[in-house]
Amino acid sequence: MANWNGEMHPLDVFVRDKEEWKGWNSWRSEKDDFNRRYIFSLMDYYHEPNEWLFGGVYEIVARLGTTRSKGYEVALTDQFSPYIGRLKLHWKRSGRAKSRKLENYLEEFRVSEILREEYTGALFCGYERINHDFHVLENIFQTSKPDWRAALLNVKGVYLIMDKSNGKKYVGSAYGTTGIWSRWHCYICNGHGHNDELTKLIKEKGKEYARKNFRFSLLEYRPMKTDDAEIFARESYWKEALLSRGEFGYNKN
Repeated sequence: MANWNGEMHPLDVFVRDKEEWKGWNSWRSEKDDFNRRYIFSLMDYYHEPNEWLFGGVYEIVARLGTTRSKGYEVALTDQFSPYIGRLKLHWKRSGRAKSRKLENYLEEFRVSEILREEYTGALFCGYERINHDFHVLENIFQTSKPDWRAALLNVKGVYLIMDKSNGKKYVGSAYGTTGIWSRWHCYICNGHGHNDELTKLIKEKGKEYARKNFRFSLLEYRPMKTDDAEIFARESYWKEALLSRGEFGYNKN
């Protein structure tokens, strides 16, 4: 049962990079966690409590002499492969142990649903409900989720980036021929979107800082035919309203 490790959610890792997800199944702590031939792998479906997404059945083909690192050589089998990333199970875990003997708990699991397609990230929630951490949007943009892309590609607007580590804010806008999708894609690529203060921050602390601390929301959105002057005026309003210039934020002007 893979869950939040203090830095990443396994569900996000699964969407972003299958090899990286495979690595999660080869990690060994000080204990011999995976001491059987097969791992029935589940990941915390953190959008909903007590839900787990099936991540595949891995065979342990070698045991290495290392701990707190890659301790096993694993290979993904074809067992139940059509259900990888689709099968959701309901189970309330007691305790913190990340590995259990399946036969002792099998009767407690209930099938919640089988997704029509493999999970590729959160469904588009509506413009007014966007309040997503960088790492969640990163998966959405890297997989170019059709529902999100269609919704954000052809709207201008004003957005907010919140730094959760210190409460500082950055107000930005998408205007001209650049929709929200294109503008945010720039942030996902480099972590700072070429904004002066954010660029300094990410150059000093690395993109992982953005992945860990930045949260995006959409303050206002408009059709692409909207005059840019209106977008600039609304951006200025939000900078003033949210005090994002000076000590409370990352806006320089």
